[in-house]
Amino acid sequence: MEKTAKSVLQLPTYGNTVTILSIDGGGIRGIIPSVILGFLESELQKLDGKDARLADYFDVIAGTSTGGLVTAMLAAPNENNRPLYAAKDIKDFYLENCPKIFPQESNFLGQAQQELRLLSGPKYDGKYLHNLLQQKVGKTKLHQTLTNVVIPTFDIKLLQPTIFSSYAIKNEPSLDGVLSDICTGTSAAPTFLPAHHFETKNSDGSKREFNLVDGGVAANNPTLVAMNQVTREISKGNSDFSPMKPLEFDRFLVLSLGTGTAKIEQKYDADNAAKWGILAWLVNGGSSPLVDVFTEASSDMVDFHLATIFQTLQCEANYLRIQDDTLTGDLSSVDIATKTNLENLVQVGEKLLKKPVSRVNLQSGVFEPLNQGTNEDALKKFAETLSKEKRLRDIRSKEGVPKRK
Repeated sequence: MEKTAKSVLQLPTYGNTVTILSIDGGGIRGIIPSVILGFLESELQKLDGKDARLADYFDVIAGTSTGGLVTAMLAAPNENNRPLYAAKDIKDFYLENCPKIFPQESNFLGQAQQELRLLSGPKYDGKYLHNLLQQKVGKTKLHQTLTNVVIPTFDIKLLQPTIFSSYAIKNEPSLDGVLSDICTGTSAAPTFLPAHHFETKNSDGSKREFNLVDGGVAANNPTLVAMNQVTREISKGNSDFSPMKPLEFDRFLVLSLGTGTAKIEQKYDADNAAKWGILAWLVNGGSSPLVDVFTEASSDMVDFHLATIFQTLQCEANYLRIQDDTLTGDLSSVDIATKTNLENLVQVGEKLLKKPVSRVNLQSGVFEPLNQGTNEDALKKFAETLSKEKRLRDIRSKEGVPKRK
């Protein structure tokens, strides 16, 4: 194996919690969590210095689709063995590159031709995105990230999810793919970007092929997948987590970031959907209802499940989910990458910081305030907890004796 990048964060065995960052899929709406992450990193820098980076604090960073791109930017090493991107720079990455990943037709005829192309292939060819990823992360492989990463994809040939995980490659080295390929695969949203094929080679010369589409098909919100990967390691007796037990979820500290969803009035209704044929389910008003249904359902169910777990264990403060369900018009799209819409999405992220901490009500589909202050307030507290955990691990690692409360 090539050289593995070294994490600044000491092992969980020296601390009290396992720290997890999770980022949903959502195309251009990845700008929204990038704004949130920029704020969180700035708070960590106030506490620990200007060189602080998110990869220095999270044991696991998980991302699906556009969240997978953010994961790679936060965790892939640069030439100085530090994160490729500071969180504050990811927003500018989106503003600069989204119009080239999702080129917009400037007239009605061009837009109509673009929609017609969906009958015979994806809306965009995906070449710019893949070339961009190759340029940014080069030949960096999964095992070389600065912290553990988890990136869900879906193998269309096997008809099952494929989870690219820093933990899984210990037993399945064939998963140790190049990050540019993994990110291209997890971003290949059906009808929007083409499926991606690549191969990995094991030390014995054997090969494994992957035929990937968007990880959002299986886990648009990858939080539960990330927690599952950690739990499996604990169950196997991984000394990194000793002496944690598999079901000690109260020792997890989780930040889960959504990419926004359409306001309830803007969503589909049964009267209209009852009249749809296959084409309408695949393409409707510039989006894909079928894809939207899969991704939104999986995201909300994960949030509901985890909220219940943390509430039952009386450690609700250990789980923070930030999501905006008030998007309208172009803001709710995954690919309308006009300058105006992208800048408006930045404003959505900035306003989301000022909104109250909320949780989805599965009866109504609406995010409801929890009377726990604003998301900005919650992130400041989260930063303080992350900083204390890191300092605790540093102290205990120097003593050489793992301890727990």
